[in-house]
Amino acid sequence: MKDTDVLIIGGGPAGIVSASTVKQYYPDKRIILMKSIREGCIPCGIPYMFSSLKDPDEDKLGTDSLEKKGIEVVIDKALKIDRENKVVEAENNKYSYEKLILAIGSSPIVPPIPGIDKEGIYSIYKDLNYLRNVVKDVKSSKDILIMGGGFIGVEFADEISNIEGINVYLVEMLPNLLLNSFDHEFSDLVEEKLKAKGVNIITNDKIIEFLGKKRVDKVKLASGRELSVDRVILGIGAKPNVSLAVKADLDLGRCSGILVDEYMRTNDPDIFAVGDCSCKREFFTRKATPVMLASTATAEARIAGANLYKIKVVREHKGTIAIYSTYIDGLVLGSAGLTEHNARIGGFEIEVGFVEGVDKHPSTLPGVSKAKVKLVFSKQAGILLGGQVSCGMACAQLINMVGLAIQKRMSFVELETLQVATHPYLTSSPTKYPVVLAAQKISKNM
Repeated sequence: MKDTDVLIIGGGPAGIVSASTVKQYYPDKRIILMKSIREGCIPCGIPYMFSSLKDPDEDKLGTDSLEKKGIEVVIDKALKIDRENKVVEAENNKYSYEKLILAIGSSPIVPPIPGIDKEGIYSIYKDLNYLRNVVKDVKSSKDILIMGGGFIGVEFADEISNIEGINVYLVEMLPNLLLNSFDHEFSDLVEEKLKAKGVNIITNDKIIEFLGKKRVDKVKLASGRELSVDRVILGIGAKPNVSLAVKADLDLGRCSGILVDEYMRTNDPDIFAVGDCSCKREFFTRKATPVMLASTATAEARIAGANLYKIKVVREHKGTIAIYSTYIDGLVLGSAGLTEHNARIGGFEIEVGFVEGVDKHPSTLPGVSKAKVKLVFSKQAGILLGGQVSCGMACAQLINMVGLAIQKRMSFVELETLQVATHPYLTSSPTKYPVVLAAQKISKNM
């Protein structure tokens, strides 16, 4: 039996930040971080193992910094939580705790499609040793299919298309890529970029069978079309890891993740849940939402770590804004809050401001990229509900400004009178700053 004050289960970003935050706020507490995988990786960096990074090990997520702070790191797999005795049973030992943080993450969705267990079909697990083998095998491919046109799918397609001699298919069952996060003005840009790189994009279709003997050699689509492929990557999302919590009678409520309050506490006051395994609620409707982002996970980890024993950091009653960004062959895209499509489906009465421009000034500067900004406002209240941007690297942080404006419930008037720092090489012109112009666009209708 190993005794500790704080036990954290999970060695991903949520677990690591939880441990660091607990150490900062409660320096005298004994802390153990338990992880089941010896070598983890930075989740957002996984697609870039195929081309941008020289070696998959460059994406390694280590825990050396925790051990230097006096946090003990153990390799073990939790099997059962004994809430009454405050003990976690694992494969190699038992661990007693005062406070327990579950940062047990998520697992890739594996759809029940015939033939999905054939060799050459890969889910994306956050295990560096596993991913080394995936990268090696994919690089020997001639025809690869990526299933899913969300962020995972488009980033994998972009990276793998850089490898000479590989033909890339991207299959998405919805009408557009990135449809859950972007309206067509922005998703169309991604499709144009990928097609220009030779990626074969197939939308409004889905895989119904993987063909081949021991190894995949074809896929059959619902349309009847068959594609010859020798590798498949499944990029269709993930589901929260909750079995450990369910066995301990922790509530899930109507969520797919573990139900938590504003301070990440479960129905057991000594057990917290953060990251992909915990329930997420949409910012404006408070409905459960399947958002899984490292940025959200680490924010939750800081909240849990600070408030483990006492409420030290007061959190307002807010939900998940869902701020995304991606990079496709020089194109930066960002989305925060509600898209126009999702806002209308949700029953919101809205006004939309859309502007186009450039991301530097004057437009004759080298490296200038086209910029688009779309802002979605509540028609009656005038409050910002969501925003989308596309541009070059010069305004990659623009979507974070939009996210902050959503979180602070800023109005179109506040954005119209926004004071910003500008520089020719770093931003759009102060006379044509896109967020300000997009807010001005709707002022006459408000």
